[in-house]
Amino acid sequence: MTAKHTLVAIPAWNERDSIADVIAKVQEHRPDADILVVNDGSTDDTARVALDAGAAVVSLPFNVGVGGAMRTAFLYAKREGYSALVQVDADGQHDPADLDRVLDGLADADVVVGTRFHPNSMYFVGGPRRWAMVLLSKSLSRMNRHTISDPTSGFRSAGPRAIDLFAVEYPADYLGDTVGSLAIAIRHGLTIHETPVTMYFRQAGRPSKNAVWSALYLGRATLAIIATTAKSKKTPRSDVA
Repeated sequence: MTAKHTLVAIPAWNERDSIADVIAKVQEHRPDADILVVNDGSTDDTARVALDAGAAVVSLPFNVGVGGAMRTAFLYAKREGYSALVQVDADGQHDPADLDRVLDGLADADVVVGTRFHPNSMYFVGGPRRWAMVLLSKSLSRMNRHTISDPTSGFRSAGPRAIDLFAVEYPADYLGDTVGSLAIAIRHGLTIHETPVTMYFRQAGRPSKNAVWSALYLGRATLAIIATTAKSKKTPRSDVA
């Protein structure tokens, strides 16, 4: 198999109004990358719009969530021999101008997370959701031994070892593609770094969960991470070959 370099994976659920613009911006900033849209059981014509815009499309028969869609993307990347995968949201919140920064970080890491929390960022989260994110960040950073300030950011890249791992073991539950996947990567000894990125408001559509649900989930995830941290102190980590 001939080795391929970069795959930009875009999970999409009913994003016909924004997907073409996202694809065009990815093509503008990384013309060397291949683009895969995982059509996650959309009931609109997201798949057709994505194909017309020049992306490859894999359509799932029903909605499985971002985690399940990204598991499909990692399986595709492993099968096709890609050495790097970067996840970009279909709703226009991620700025493809940051693709180079997120991908270049793979020179020193297996996973690079684009953090929305940095001095030049206009992104803001308040209330219980922010408190839960801070606790979760501290717990994951302690496990990782490097700072993870934005564990729920979906703008991230994965190198060869992460692709191999996530093609086999990737959580499909809510926020599993962000928090859960980081915990799995840490437990398998992968190196995780972060880099600053820009975050915009959604171009169209609506989020799958509201702020209250997200805060409750993040609180539960924090307790799970704390329990995992305690367990990991007793059990040595195993590396991915």
